[in-house]
Amino acid sequence: MSLSTTYEVRDNLALKSVPGFFVQDDIEAIAVAVRKWLWARVPPRLGLKDTSDDRWAKFLALVEKLNEESPPETSFKFFLLARHGQGYHNVGESKYGTVDWDIINGDEEMIWGRQYLHFYHFKVSSYRLLIRLTADPLLTPLGRQQAADIQREMIIEAASGLPPPHKRYCSPFSRALDTCDISFAGVYKDHPHPVLVVENCREENGVHTCDKRNTRSYIASYKPHFSIEEGLTELDELWDPNLRETKEEVSLRARKIIDMVFENDTDSLYISITSHSGFITGFLQAIGRERYPLPTGGVLPVVVKRTQPPSS
Repeated sequence: MSLSTTYEVRDNLALKSVPGFFVQDDIEAIAVAVRKWLWARVPPRLGLKDTSDDRWAKFLALVEKLNEESPPETSFKFFLLARHGQGYHNVGESKYGTVDWDIINGDEEMIWGRQYLHFYHFKVSSYRLLIRLTADPLLTPLGRQQAADIQREMIIEAASGLPPPHKRYCSPFSRALDTCDISFAGVYKDHPHPVLVVENCREENGVHTCDKRNTRSYIASYKPHFSIEEGLTELDELWDPNLRETKEEVSLRARKIIDMVFENDTDSLYISITSHSGFITGFLQAIGRERYPLPTGGVLPVVVKRTQPPSS
Protein backbone atom coordinates (compact mmCIF):
# COMPACT_ATOMS: atom_id res chain seq x y z
CA MET A 1 0.00 0.00 0.00
CA SER A 2 1.32 3.42 -0.92
CA LEU A 3 0.13 6.60 0.70
CA SER A 4 0.59 10.21 -0.35
CA THR A 5 3.97 10.97 -1.91
CA THR A 6 3.58 14.73 -1.61
CA TYR A 7 6.64 14.81 0.63
CA GLU A 8 9.53 12.72 -0.61
CA VAL A 9 11.75 10.92 1.88
CA ARG A 10 15.45 11.75 1.57
CA ASP A 11 17.41 8.62 2.38
CA ASN A 12 20.63 10.50 3.09
CA LEU A 13 19.19 12.15 6.20
CA ALA A 14 19.70 10.82 9.73
CA LEU A 15 17.05 11.20 12.43
CA LYS A 16 17.43 10.47 16.10
CA SER A 17 15.71 11.14 19.40
CA VAL A 18 17.47 13.37 21.93
CA PRO A 19 16.58 12.05 25.41
CA GLY A 20 17.03 13.55 28.84
CA PHE A 21 14.49 16.37 29.02
CA PHE A 22 11.30 14.44 29.84
CA VAL A 23 10.24 11.66 32.21
CA GLN A 24 8.91 9.79 29.17
CA ASP A 25 12.51 9.33 28.06
CA ASP A 26 13.06 6.72 30.80
CA ILE A 27 11.60 3.72 28.96
CA GLU A 28 12.36 1.16 31.67
CA ALA A 29 10.76 3.21 34.45
CA ILE A 30 7.71 3.80 32.29
CA ALA A 31 7.32 0.09 31.57
CA VAL A 32 7.23 -0.63 35.30
CA ALA A 33 4.74 2.18 35.92
CA VAL A 34 2.45 0.96 33.14
CA ARG A 35 2.44 -2.58 34.52
CA LYS A 36 1.48 -1.22 37.94
CA TRP A 37 -1.20 1.12 36.51
CA LEU A 38 0.70 4.09 37.94
CA TRP A 39 1.49 5.89 34.71
CA ALA A 40 -0.41 9.08 33.89
CA ARG A 41 -1.67 9.77 30.38
CA VAL A 42 -0.71 13.40 30.83
CA PRO A 43 2.10 13.73 33.40
CA PRO A 44 2.60 16.98 35.31
CA ARG A 45 4.40 19.57 33.16
CA LEU A 46 3.63 17.28 30.18
CA GLY A 47 6.59 15.26 31.46
CA LEU A 48 9.23 17.99 31.55
CA LYS A 49 11.73 17.15 34.32
CA ASP A 50 12.53 20.77 35.15
CA THR A 51 10.15 21.99 37.87
CA SER A 52 11.29 25.63 38.00
CA ASP A 53 8.88 28.47 37.31
CA ASP A 54 10.65 29.40 34.06
CA ARG A 55 11.07 25.79 32.94
CA TRP A 56 9.69 26.17 29.43
CA ALA A 57 11.73 29.24 28.62
CA LYS A 58 14.84 27.40 29.76
CA PHE A 59 13.94 24.22 27.85
CA LEU A 60 13.21 25.99 24.57
CA ALA A 61 16.37 28.04 25.00
CA LEU A 62 18.33 24.80 25.36
CA VAL A 63 16.84 23.42 22.13
CA GLU A 64 17.58 26.71 20.37
CA LYS A 65 21.14 26.59 21.71
CA LEU A 66 21.54 23.11 20.22
CA ASN A 67 20.60 24.62 16.86
CA GLU A 68 22.93 27.57 17.24
CA GLU A 69 25.91 25.44 18.20
CA SER A 70 25.38 22.78 15.51
CA PRO A 71 26.75 22.81 11.97
CA PRO A 72 24.36 23.95 9.22
CA GLU A 73 23.48 20.40 8.24
CA THR A 74 22.11 19.59 11.72
CA SER A 75 18.95 20.95 13.34
CA PHE A 76 16.69 20.19 16.31
CA LYS A 77 12.97 20.52 16.93
CA PHE A 78 10.59 19.84 19.81
CA PHE A 79 7.55 17.72 18.93
CA LEU A 80 4.56 17.33 21.23
CA LEU A 81 2.78 14.16 20.07
CA ALA A 82 -0.74 13.46 21.29
CA ARG A 83 -2.89 10.39 20.77
CA HIS A 84 -6.62 10.96 20.35
CA GLY A 85 -8.92 10.25 23.28
CA GLN A 86 -10.94 7.06 23.53
CA GLY A 87 -13.16 6.51 20.49
CA TYR A 88 -16.14 4.21 20.06
CA HIS A 89 -13.97 1.87 18.01
CA ASN A 90 -11.68 1.46 21.04
CA VAL A 91 -14.68 0.48 23.14
CA GLY A 92 -15.84 -1.97 20.47
CA GLU A 93 -12.46 -3.69 20.30
CA SER A 94 -12.30 -4.00 24.08
CA LYS A 95 -15.84 -5.36 24.17
CA TYR A 96 -15.57 -8.00 21.43
CA GLY A 97 -11.88 -8.64 20.85
CA THR A 98 -9.98 -7.64 17.71
CA VAL A 99 -11.16 -10.48 15.44
CA ASP A 100 -14.90 -10.13 16.10
CA TRP A 101 -14.65 -6.34 16.38
CA ASP A 102 -13.27 -6.09 12.87
CA ILE A 103 -16.00 -8.33 11.47
CA ILE A 104 -19.12 -6.82 13.02
CA ASN A 105 -18.04 -3.15 13.13
CA GLY A 106 -20.95 -2.18 15.37
CA ASP A 107 -23.84 -3.34 17.54
CA GLU A 108 -27.16 -2.06 18.84
CA GLU A 109 -25.36 0.48 21.02
CA MET A 110 -22.78 2.01 18.68
CA ILE A 111 -21.14 1.93 15.26
CA TRP A 112 -17.39 2.26 15.11
CA GLY A 113 -16.28 1.46 11.61
CA ARG A 114 -18.84 0.04 9.22
CA GLN A 115 -19.39 1.74 5.94
CA TYR A 116 -23.11 1.75 5.32
CA LEU A 117 -25.75 3.13 2.99
CA HIS A 118 -28.82 5.20 3.75
CA PHE A 119 -31.49 6.16 1.26
CA TYR A 120 -33.23 9.47 1.79
CA HIS A 121 -36.20 10.43 -0.36
CA PHE A 122 -36.57 14.13 -1.06
CA LYS A 123 -38.87 15.87 -3.47
CA VAL A 124 -36.00 17.62 -5.23
CA SER A 125 -36.39 17.50 -9.00
CA SER A 126 -37.96 14.04 -8.53
CA TYR A 127 -34.54 12.52 -7.75
CA ARG A 128 -33.84 10.01 -5.02
CA LEU A 129 -30.68 11.08 -3.21
CA LEU A 130 -28.20 8.40 -2.15
CA ILE A 131 -25.96 9.46 0.71
CA ARG A 132 -23.01 7.25 1.51
CA LEU A 133 -21.73 7.55 5.03
CA THR A 134 -18.56 6.41 6.72
CA ALA A 135 -18.65 5.86 10.46
CA ASP A 136 -15.39 7.72 11.21
CA PRO A 137 -15.90 7.02 14.93
CA LEU A 138 -16.17 9.93 17.31
CA LEU A 139 -14.82 10.30 20.81
CA THR A 140 -16.73 8.69 23.65
CA PRO A 141 -17.59 10.87 26.67
CA LEU A 142 -14.48 9.41 28.32
CA GLY A 143 -12.46 10.29 25.23
CA ARG A 144 -13.64 13.89 25.39
CA GLN A 145 -12.68 13.99 29.06
CA GLN A 146 -9.23 12.65 28.19
CA ALA A 147 -8.81 15.47 25.68
CA ALA A 148 -9.95 17.92 28.36
CA ASP A 149 -7.25 16.49 30.65
CA ILE A 150 -4.67 17.50 28.04
CA GLN A 151 -6.27 20.93 27.86
CA ARG A 152 -6.11 21.33 31.63
CA GLU A 153 -2.39 20.57 31.72
CA MET A 154 -1.79 22.85 28.74
CA ILE A 155 -3.46 25.72 30.62
CA ILE A 156 -1.26 25.09 33.65
CA GLU A 157 1.90 24.97 31.56
CA ALA A 158 0.93 27.99 29.47
CA ALA A 159 0.85 29.93 32.74
CA SER A 160 4.41 28.68 33.33
CA GLY A 161 5.68 29.94 30.00
CA LEU A 162 4.80 27.23 27.47
CA PRO A 163 4.08 29.20 24.28
CA PRO A 164 1.56 28.17 21.62
CA PRO A 165 3.01 25.59 19.24
CA HIS A 166 4.68 27.28 16.31
CA LYS A 167 2.87 24.82 14.03
CA ARG A 168 0.00 22.41 14.75
CA TYR A 169 -0.75 19.34 12.62
CA CYS A 170 -3.60 16.87 12.92
CA SER A 171 -4.91 13.62 11.47
CA PRO A 172 -8.03 13.94 9.29
CA PHE A 173 -10.07 11.52 11.46
CA SER A 174 -12.83 12.96 13.65
CA ARG A 175 -11.47 11.47 16.86
CA ALA A 176 -8.15 13.27 16.32
CA LEU A 177 -9.78 16.49 15.11
CA ASP A 178 -11.89 16.70 18.26
CA THR A 179 -8.98 15.82 20.53
CA CYS A 180 -6.85 18.55 18.97
CA ASP A 181 -9.68 21.08 19.17
CA ILE A 182 -10.44 20.37 22.82
CA SER A 183 -6.77 20.21 23.83
CA PHE A 184 -6.07 23.78 22.74
CA ALA A 185 -9.48 25.36 23.37
CA GLY A 186 -9.10 28.48 25.49
CA VAL A 187 -5.44 27.80 26.31
CA TYR A 188 -4.11 30.78 24.36
CA LYS A 189 -5.72 33.98 23.20
CA ASP A 190 -4.10 33.67 19.78
CA HIS A 191 -2.31 31.00 17.78
CA PRO A 192 0.27 31.90 15.11
CA HIS A 193 -1.38 29.50 12.66
CA PRO A 194 -4.55 27.40 12.50
CA VAL A 195 -4.35 23.64 12.82
CA LEU A 196 -3.38 22.03 9.50
CA VAL A 197 -5.09 18.73 8.69
CA VAL A 198 -2.65 16.42 6.92
CA GLU A 199 -3.40 13.08 5.25
CA ASN A 200 -0.10 11.49 6.25
CA CYS A 201 -0.87 11.99 9.96
CA ARG A 202 -3.67 9.42 9.77
CA GLU A 203 -3.77 6.07 11.54
CA GLU A 204 -2.20 2.87 10.19
CA ASN A 205 -4.25 2.35 7.06
CA GLY A 206 -6.35 -0.37 5.46
CA VAL A 207 -8.69 -3.27 6.37
CA HIS A 208 -10.11 -1.78 9.60
CA THR A 209 -13.06 0.35 8.52
CA CYS A 210 -12.64 2.67 11.50
CA ASP A 211 -9.46 3.80 9.75
CA LYS A 212 -11.20 5.03 6.62
CA ARG A 213 -11.51 8.80 6.74
CA ASN A 214 -14.46 10.98 5.97
CA THR A 215 -14.67 13.38 3.03
CA ARG A 216 -12.73 16.61 2.68
CA SER A 217 -16.06 18.46 2.58
CA TYR A 218 -17.06 16.90 5.89
CA ILE A 219 -13.77 17.93 7.55
CA ALA A 220 -14.13 21.48 6.23
CA SER A 221 -17.65 21.78 7.64
CA TYR A 222 -16.89 19.92 10.87
CA LYS A 223 -13.84 22.04 11.73
CA PRO A 224 -14.17 25.25 9.68
CA HIS A 225 -11.46 26.93 11.79
CA PHE A 226 -8.91 24.27 10.77
CA SER A 227 -6.95 24.44 7.53
CA ILE A 228 -6.68 21.42 5.23
CA GLU A 229 -3.61 20.60 3.16
CA GLU A 230 -4.06 21.14 -0.55
CA GLY A 231 -3.43 17.51 -1.53
CA LEU A 232 -6.13 15.95 0.67
CA THR A 233 -8.69 14.52 -1.77
CA GLU A 234 -12.47 14.69 -1.42
CA LEU A 235 -12.83 10.93 -0.98
CA ASP A 236 -10.44 8.61 0.80
CA GLU A 237 -8.47 7.16 -2.11
CA LEU A 238 -5.87 5.46 0.08
CA TRP A 239 -7.85 3.05 2.25
CA ASP A 240 -7.83 -0.56 1.00
CA PRO A 241 -10.35 -3.09 2.41
CA ASN A 242 -7.99 -5.99 1.78
CA LEU A 243 -4.52 -4.64 2.52
CA ARG A 244 -3.14 -3.25 5.77
CA GLU A 245 -0.13 -0.95 5.86
CA THR A 246 2.99 -2.56 7.25
CA LYS A 247 4.77 -1.04 10.25
CA GLU A 248 7.63 -0.09 7.94
CA GLU A 249 5.25 1.75 5.60
CA VAL A 250 3.74 3.69 8.50
CA SER A 251 7.23 4.62 9.67
CA LEU A 252 8.09 5.80 6.17
CA ARG A 253 4.96 7.94 6.14
CA ALA A 254 5.83 9.41 9.53
CA ARG A 255 9.30 10.11 8.19
CA LYS A 256 7.71 12.14 5.40
CA ILE A 257 5.96 14.28 8.01
CA ILE A 258 9.21 14.82 9.92
CA ASP A 259 11.06 15.77 6.74
CA MET A 260 8.24 18.11 5.74
CA VAL A 261 8.41 19.90 9.09
CA PHE A 262 12.19 20.30 9.06
CA GLU A 263 12.24 21.51 5.46
CA ASN A 264 9.13 23.73 5.42
CA ASP A 265 8.96 24.98 9.01
CA THR A 266 12.55 26.12 9.34
CA ASP A 267 11.66 28.95 11.75
CA SER A 268 9.40 26.76 13.91
CA LEU A 269 10.96 25.17 16.97
CA TYR A 270 7.90 23.68 18.68
CA ILE A 271 5.53 21.44 16.70
CA SER A 272 2.39 19.66 17.88
CA ILE A 273 0.92 16.62 16.11
CA THR A 274 -2.40 15.06 17.17
CA SER A 275 -2.68 11.58 15.74
CA HIS A 276 -2.96 7.86 16.54
CA SER A 277 -1.05 5.04 18.19
CA GLY A 278 0.04 3.50 14.87
CA PHE A 279 1.32 6.79 13.47
CA ILE A 280 3.10 7.71 16.70
CA THR A 281 4.74 4.28 16.82
CA GLY A 282 5.90 4.85 13.23
CA PHE A 283 7.22 8.29 14.20
CA LEU A 284 9.26 6.76 17.02
CA GLN A 285 10.59 4.05 14.73
CA ALA A 286 11.66 6.73 12.24
CA ILE A 287 13.75 8.52 14.88
CA GLY A 288 15.25 5.31 16.26
CA ARG A 289 13.36 5.32 19.52
CA GLU A 290 11.73 2.35 21.23
CA ARG A 291 7.98 1.86 21.07
CA TYR A 292 6.15 3.83 23.75
CA PRO A 293 2.94 2.54 25.43
CA LEU A 294 0.90 5.70 24.80
CA PRO A 295 -2.73 5.26 25.92
CA THR A 296 -5.70 7.09 24.44
CA GLY A 297 -5.55 10.74 25.40
CA GLY A 298 -1.84 10.49 26.16
CA VAL A 299 0.97 12.91 25.27
CA LEU A 300 4.56 12.21 24.33
CA PRO A 301 7.08 15.07 24.01
CA VAL A 302 10.25 14.34 22.02
CA VAL A 303 13.24 16.33 20.81
CA VAL A 304 14.34 15.25 17.34
CA LYS A 305 17.74 15.78 15.75
CA ARG A 306 17.99 15.76 11.95
CA THR A 307 21.31 15.63 10.12
CA GLN A 308 22.13 15.63 6.43
CA PRO A 309 25.58 15.02 4.94
CA PRO A 310 27.52 18.26 4.41
CA SER A 311 27.54 19.46 0.84
CA SER A 312 30.79 18.71 -0.98
